[in-house]
Amino acid sequence: MSHKLECSAAWRFLATVALVASFASSAYADTSSTSWPQTQSDLQADTNVHFGTLANGMRFAIMRNATPPGQAAIRFRIGSGSLEENDNQQGLAHFLEHMAFKGSTHVAEGEIIRILQRKGLAFGPDTNAHTSYDETVYALDLPEVDADTVSTGLMLMRETASELTLDAGAFDRERGVILSEERLRDTPQHRAGLGIMNSLLAGRRATIRVPIGKTDIISNAPVDLVRDYYRANYRPDRATLMVVGDIDPAAMEAQIRQHFGDWKAVGPTPTKPDLGTLETKGESADVLAVPGGMTSIQIAWTRPNDAAPDTFAKRRTQLIEDLGLLVLKRRVSTIASKADAPFISAVAGSQDLLDSAHIVLIVANSEPDKWQAALASIDQEQRRIQQFGVAQAELDREILEYRSFLQAAAAGAATRTTTDIASMLASSVDDNQVFTSPAEDLSLFETITKGVTAAEVNQALRHAFSGNGPQVVLQTAQSPQGGADAVRQAYDASKAITVSASSGAADVAWSYTHFGEPGAVVERRAVDDLGVTMVRFSNGVRLTVKPTKLRANEVLVREDIGRGRLDLPQDRPTPIWASPAVALSGVKAMDYQDIQKALTTNIVGIDFSVGDSSFSFDGRTRTEDLATQLQLMTAYTADPAYRPEAFKRVQQAYLSGLDQYQATPGGVVSRDFGGLVHSGDPRWTFPDRAALSAAKPDDFEAQFRPMVSNGPIDITIVGDFTVDDAIRMTAETFGALPQRPEAAPSKDWGDVRFPAANKTPVLLTHSGRADNAAAAFGAPIGDLLSDLPRSFTANIATQIFQNRLIDQFRIAEGASYVLEGDANLSREIPGYGYAFFYVETEPAKIGRFYALADDIANDLRSHDVSPDEFARAREPIIETLKHQRQSNEYWIESLRGSQMDPRRLERIRDSLSGYDKVTVGDIRAFAGTYFIPENFWKFEVLPAAVR
Repeated sequence: MSHKLECSAAWRFLATVALVASFASSAYADTSSTSWPQTQSDLQADTNVHFGTLANGMRFAIMRNATPPGQAAIRFRIGSGSLEENDNQQGLAHFLEHMAFKGSTHVAEGEIIRILQRKGLAFGPDTNAHTSYDETVYALDLPEVDADTVSTGLMLMRETASELTLDAGAFDRERGVILSEERLRDTPQHRAGLGIMNSLLAGRRATIRVPIGKTDIISNAPVDLVRDYYRANYRPDRATLMVVGDIDPAAMEAQIRQHFGDWKAVGPTPTKPDLGTLETKGESADVLAVPGGMTSIQIAWTRPNDAAPDTFAKRRTQLIEDLGLLVLKRRVSTIASKADAPFISAVAGSQDLLDSAHIVLIVANSEPDKWQAALASIDQEQRRIQQFGVAQAELDREILEYRSFLQAAAAGAATRTTTDIASMLASSVDDNQVFTSPAEDLSLFETITKGVTAAEVNQALRHAFSGNGPQVVLQTAQSPQGGADAVRQAYDASKAITVSASSGAADVAWSYTHFGEPGAVVERRAVDDLGVTMVRFSNGVRLTVKPTKLRANEVLVREDIGRGRLDLPQDRPTPIWASPAVALSGVKAMDYQDIQKALTTNIVGIDFSVGDSSFSFDGRTRTEDLATQLQLMTAYTADPAYRPEAFKRVQQAYLSGLDQYQATPGGVVSRDFGGLVHSGDPRWTFPDRAALSAAKPDDFEAQFRPMVSNGPIDITIVGDFTVDDAIRMTAETFGALPQRPEAAPSKDWGDVRFPAANKTPVLLTHSGRADNAAAAFGAPIGDLLSDLPRSFTANIATQIFQNRLIDQFRIAEGASYVLEGDANLSREIPGYGYAFFYVETEPAKIGRFYALADDIANDLRSHDVSPDEFARAREPIIETLKHQRQSNEYWIESLRGSQMDPRRLERIRDSLSGYDKVTVGDIRAFAGTYFIPENFWKFEVLPAAVR
């Protein structure tokens, strides 16, 4: 359940804590039973899904879904993960997942990825897997549903089931990749999340079975140990195959029976491991010191998990508790938005964690020296709601918002994407829950909430705050003086303060419904081949609309204002990093919290960002709320409020997170890459601590108000609506604003350039592990739109280069887990664009990475690639593009700015045919022009200790 007024960029940035670590999101359930959950439940499973079980015990679920048409998704789940490992196998469940791509009885080592690439699947986005505590899931997203592609997908899953060769040589080569993955995941956030989870689940087996395992076992275990795990745990009665897509369910069932009917378990069913007993705890206080981490304070209560079947009664009990916790979450979120708030952000909620405990948790992120105030605030809000309960008006509001979310899901159910449904099916299996339809979810909600009272919710809250606890944990970079005693003293001091009932909040009405006389349309033209209509209003506002039926009841709206970074000073930094505060500031008549209250029953969104060529507001809504969405965005444009408290909140969040950036090579790269590839231009450079600290709220307002209030406006709307409705609603909102300047092409781009080639790489350092480093190199290419054929060639050539790096550096040498490349060609800045390749590895292997890159570049310049290698790079690009074109997101991104630059329309028209025209000779010519090692620009991030 998410709030319906989304401030996505701001929320992503400020919600830097989660209820529990993300790696522990799955529930541990004994799903080895061959029966489906609905056989033990009074809940109705989605009737569009065909559920079945083979004679050998393997379950399957099939659903026909034609969004997008001609595609399918396969999910193959083994109900076994790290919890099933013996002491000497820790990490081998995950290792086995990697080995599934290393050869089998009928597929030679190295061929699995190549087979899939020939079918148009990209390694990573379309071909993936994950291992958790209780499961291993293999995922294939098939771009076509012809007989050969579908059969190939099923064949590869069947090979995974029992035919993996687990070659000792391949096993040894993969050790380095997994050790690289372990280094990648060893971040302050991960260590903090693991520490908190281990504290909450003390006594349970999960605390000693992290899926990544132990490095000494990964480094030294003989291949026989992974073979033992494979034989014991990859069994039909632990397997579930899910296929969703544009398929015939009856024919698919026949193929599943043909491929998997002969699968037999090897040996007796292994004994389920002892999962331990949750420790009984009373009130406790603790400190978790994580260097490089942020400061947060939490209060938690745990009780044994309810392992009963998924039933109406069980869902009702959970929903009643959730509603009360949603009220608490809103209360603490409101506190965070106020001036001089005691914390930066806060969340509250509950979760069944790894079938080990039911956890109720309140967490607040704070500045390092304000954790005591943050603790006092969340403690007192928790005691306030426990003692005095929720008001009926608060409860009604949460019900209204929840209902609107479920109504939108039900209205859009017919065009849910195949990949989303497949992933939800897999999740329901992991949670051992009945897979109910969106319509059934809405019906259940209406039945449960009919007549529900605040008294019942308050009773559920009292139960929620029972069991083991309260458990107070301070997470911080450095333990405070006095350690856990200091935390206990601060908690005792807060508890000594008597709380009073909440005063409640008055209802707020949405006041931005009229902006003046609707604007007149002075120009309207159709782009018939793309289904696009372009409009210009008398006040200068431009509108581009494309109705689609890609997603039922979904509409995306984008507002582009001015010229973005290109309008900013070129000689000094400006606080564009504060852009999340624009949305969090609300508007003059209503702060952000009041907007949420006023629009409780609407599904609308507001996100503000700074791009290279515009300042942008973005929103996602449903068809019936399009008018309100346009009103919301117009209000932010015409009547913005740059509230100091919103700016300070974002500022403190950045300051609190700076050490996390510095703690890993990847963090340093994410922070500094933009500035590096723009030759230090301050418009793309992330500020340091001094610059962040020195910025003032007045700087924030001075930065954005002139641009937002006076810049030319270009609106793009894509989705489920009619053209005339979109024009009318825009005329009533943006069209009614005072005159705006006409957008005009500009030749004043400033000195935007990719850095010059260097023999000695630019050197940055990180404060993390001494065995972790990153390196990258790039070459200038040019922009996207001035030479469209070059852009198609660039994408294929870059993919070929990346594939070769992966084949050699990752697969053959086992030197890295993260290795990626991209051709980033600007649509806005003439002449600017580059290809780059990035790796995370050990410091000693960076030289080898550079040498390998030089060899690949020289070979591509000297020899034509084979037709097969060319196809394996091109086909996934084409199939990915076909998939993207079936989304509203593709169209709103591709159409923006097209009224001023018709080349953007040509790019859409040529996007598929352009790749068909690229030849092997074009790749060699491109490499000869751009992939010249002497022209590469390089940088690396080394551990500070070994610089």
